[in-house]
Amino acid sequence: MHFQILSNGNFGKIGPELCLPLRHRGHSGVCFFARSLSPDRAKRKFTLRSLCLCGENRFGFTLVEILIAMFIFAIVLSTIYTSYTGTFRIVDETESQADIYGMARIALERMQEDLESAYISIPKTVKSPESDEDMAFVGEDKEIKDRSADRLRFISRAHLVFSEKDQSSGTAEIGYYVEEHEEGDGFVLKRSDSPAFQEKPEEGTGGLVLCDSLISVNFTYYDDEDEEHDNWDSTNEEFKDKMPKMVSIMLEFENSADPETPFSFMTSVALPMGKG
Repeated sequence: MHFQILSNGNFGKIGPELCLPLRHRGHSGVCFFARSLSPDRAKRKFTLRSLCLCGENRFGFTLVEILIAMFIFAIVLSTIYTSYTGTFRIVDETESQADIYGMARIALERMQEDLESAYISIPKTVKSPESDEDMAFVGEDKEIKDRSADRLRFISRAHLVFSEKDQSSGTAEIGYYVEEHEEGDGFVLKRSDSPAFQEKPEEGTGGLVLCDSLISVNFTYYDDEDEEHDNWDSTNEEFKDKMPKMVSIMLEFENSADPETPFSFMTSVALPMGKG
């Protein structure tokens, strides 16, 4: 039997022993296309047969190859996810620390300006027990949940005006006190500013938030002999009509990344009216 080989549109008659191999798309084995040239008209119908030797399709993937690819993809994806979340965690921690440093700087600068303008001296002609109490410099050693939460109040010329209706002079009673934060275990440091010789709110009320996320607030007072004191009251005999020579302020803020190591900020303010 002879076969007609179809190759690039050319036809030729060759014996089966001379059939040349042709490659078929999708097969890596050897194959060729042929049709029978039998003298029988009924058998000369155009029958195209694909005769392939070792005709294995290599364009698909085996199950092992798919599993290996999925394993490699999972490793790459987990690496990217870890790096992604780690980067955002670092960014969040950095922003949190920046906020704390900003609050601490503003709070300490405000307290320094208030203390540098503090005074207690009043004319003898108007001096009375009531005026002594109003013009006093009082620092109290307080605690909340076994953590330092000191209070301080004094007369200062650093009164802040927040509205045009406030026509008060620059003299006011400044107060610092600590409250528990409504959300969480942290403290809130508040600053009250009441114009002198006007009705004052109850002690420990009426203040504005100076900073929050605090763990402790501590004031230390130094006399003329540079001795430390946790309390100071200019109405008592020990410190009668006197102000401390210097006040040391310590603020400790929460550290979410390492709760055992809070952020600590400290400054010392010399009181011009407290010298001598």
